Amino acid sequence: MVKPLSFKGDKKSGKKRKRVEGKEKDGDDDHDSTDLTTTTTQNEATEDDDSWVSAEAPSDISGPVVLVLPTETPSCLSCDAIGKVFTIQIENIVEKDPTTAEPHDVRQVWVANRVAGTETLSLKGHHGRYLSCDKVGVLSATKEAVGPEEQWSCIPVPDNKDAFALQTQREKFLSISGNSAGSADADVRGDSDTIAFNESLRIRMQARFKPRLKKDKADRAREKISRKELEEMVGRKLEDDQVRMLKKARRDGDFHEKMLDVKVKGKHDKFA
Repeated sequence: MVKPLSFKGDKKSGKKRKRVEGKEKDGDDDHDSTDLTTTTTQNEATEDDDSWVSAEAPSDISGPVVLVLPTETPSCLSCDAIGKVFTIQIENIVEKDPTTAEPHDVRQVWVANRVAGTETLSLKGHHGRYLSCDKVGVLSATKEAVGPEEQWSCIPVPDNKDAFALQTQREKFLSISGNSAGSADADVRGDSDTIAFNESLRIRMQARFKPRLKKDKADRAREKISRKELEEMVGRKLEDDQVRMLKKARRDGDFHEKMLDVKVKGKHDKFA
């Protein structure tokens, strides 16, 4: 489920976690409950992670994004409720470093989605309409559906790590231009023919949508397993050293081999 955007400084809603019922008193079961609670907490943290990170590859780009422009005073591409596209100075930033930028205004946020059957992206504004570029390079956000003018190709900028150029379907690039190119109220168009500094954007996105971060957190969550789960998999009670060994194997990647050894040992013990 997509959660509403939150901004730096917003108060967090404090939901109290209910106490786990039916908890056994011996130490091992206490430890099992802790493992289960830790796994649940990690999964919830992945879903609730509203921190902002930099996209590193076109395949990363998904969900809420901020398009950070290469202006001297850091700014980002924004739109209002009637679809006018303009720039807003970024307030949530550390020492003008674009890799730390975060939005403070919903008008600065676009929702990126892959257009089905293509390698292109659509960028939906806060008002539910899509970023578009007409044949003379004028940007707007008034269309309710995605057509060719609402599709963007994201191209890594050579020799500029983590920077991207947004290309229209007419093979033109989004760019800051004019005498105000160095300021936060720069003119932004979509009619540049080449990729240079003025076409190089930073794309900031919410961490929970970044595929690699999601995979890393899922891998860490899978490493956690309780004594109860292990005993259900083996089909009998386990000794403390067996539990420790299986948990270590889960982290080290040889879990299935160790589990088979424990199962075979259990069968030998049964018929001894």
